[in-house]
Amino acid sequence: MSEQTQDLWTRAQRVMPGGVNSPVRSFKHIGETPVYFAKGEGAFLESVDGRRFIDFCMGFGPHILGHSPQVVVNAVSAQLAHGTSLGACNPLEVELCEELLLSYPFLERVRLVNTGTEAVMTALRLARAVTGRAKTLKFEGCYHGHFDSLLVSAGSGVADLPQASSKGVPKEIAETTVVARLDDPASWGAIFERHGSSLAAVIVEPVPANEGLFLPSRTDLRRLVDIARAAGAVVIFDEVISGFRLGLSGAVGHYDIRPDIVTLGKVIGGGLPLAAVMGTGRIMDELAPIGSAYQAGTFSGNVLSVTAGLACVRELRRSKPYADLERRTTLFADELGDVLRPLGVVTVTSLGSIFWFRFGEGNQFPPALSEKDRVLFRKFYSRVLEKGIYFPPSPYEVCFVSTAHSDAHMVEALEKISAAVRELA
Repeated sequence: MSEQTQDLWTRAQRVMPGGVNSPVRSFKHIGETPVYFAKGEGAFLESVDGRRFIDFCMGFGPHILGHSPQVVVNAVSAQLAHGTSLGACNPLEVELCEELLLSYPFLERVRLVNTGTEAVMTALRLARAVTGRAKTLKFEGCYHGHFDSLLVSAGSGVADLPQASSKGVPKEIAETTVVARLDDPASWGAIFERHGSSLAAVIVEPVPANEGLFLPSRTDLRRLVDIARAAGAVVIFDEVISGFRLGLSGAVGHYDIRPDIVTLGKVIGGGLPLAAVMGTGRIMDELAPIGSAYQAGTFSGNVLSVTAGLACVRELRRSKPYADLERRTTLFADELGDVLRPLGVVTVTSLGSIFWFRFGEGNQFPPALSEKDRVLFRKFYSRVLEKGIYFPPSPYEVCFVSTAHSDAHMVEALEKISAAVRELA
C-alpha cells in the first residue's frame, strides 16, 4: 500500500462513515485497505499511485462501452457549454424516453429519476396507487435498493416472514413485504394463497445479479407472472442491472415476458447517475402531475445524465455489440473455471456480458458461501489485485465485460490470474 493510499484512507475514515460512500467499497470482504482510483479508460482503471488494472467491475455495471468511451465524452463535453442542470423540461429527456420505449415497445410511459433505488420506490408507490393494496412480494437475494420496505430478507424460520436487513427499518414497514425463494417455485402457490389478495406488487430481478448470478428458467418466470396477475398484483421487473446488459431489451427480451413495470438504471446513464421507471399508460398515468401518486426530483431528467445516456444507448443500437460481448464473456468464464480449478471446487456462471465465480459448489439461491470459501476468495483477491486485475471487492458481487475488453485483454487477464493461482495452489 502506498503512502498516498494510506493517507487518503486515514482521512476518509475521519469524514465518512466507515471511510466510504457505499459499503462494498470499504473492502470489508477483503480485509484490506481500498484502492483509490484516479482514472478510468477503456478496460482499465488507474490508481492514484499509478498502478494499472484490467477492470471487471466496470462501475458495478454501467460501463458497457468501457470507461470514458469517446462517444459519451464528446456528447457530454458539448453539452457542458449549454448547461449542466436546467431544472426544466428539455428536448433530450424526450429523446431518451423515446429510445427506451423502442426497446420495451409494449410499455408506454417513462419517468426518469436518478438512482435504481428511486426507480423501484416509485414503481412500488404506483403499484399501491393502482391496486389500493399495501403489500409487496419480493424474493430473497434480490436487491432492489436501500429504501425501507424492500430492505428485508427471509429469516431462518418460515420463508415468507420478513426480517429487516438493516437497523432503522420499522417493524411495521418490514411487515408490508412478503419474502419468498426464487429457487423454490413449488412454494409460491401457498404464499399467493395466503397473501395474494393483499399484494400490490410482485417485484423480481428477472436475472438476479446482486448476490451472485442466478438464472431462473423462462417457465418459472412465466408462471410467476401468471399467478401474480391472477392475484391482481402489478408485476415489476427490476432490470437496473440486466437492462441493456443482456441486449437492447434486457431480460424482458431474453425471456420474452412482458411485465407491467420495468425499472432501469446503470447502463442507461452512460456512466452518469440516471434511472427510469417504465410502465403501461394505465399505471404510469397515476403519477403526478396528472395522477395522485406523487414523485418529483430536482435532478430528474438532468440534462448531462440524459446526454450521456442517449449517447450510450444510441451507440449500442448502432453497433449491436451483444453477440460479440456474449461470445467473449462465455469464453472467458469457461477458461476462468479451468484456471481456478487447482484451488478446489469452483463454480462459474455467465449470461450476456455478466459473469460470476465462486469457490465451492451448490445451486441454491441466495448462494451459501462457507467460511472456507470466503477466506479463499480473500486470498485469491489479494493476489490478483497485486497482479493488476480488479474484480468487485466481494465474493457475492458479479463481474462485467465491456466492448473495450479485447480478446488480448482477456488473455492477459487469464495469464495474470493463472500466475496468482500457481502462487496459492
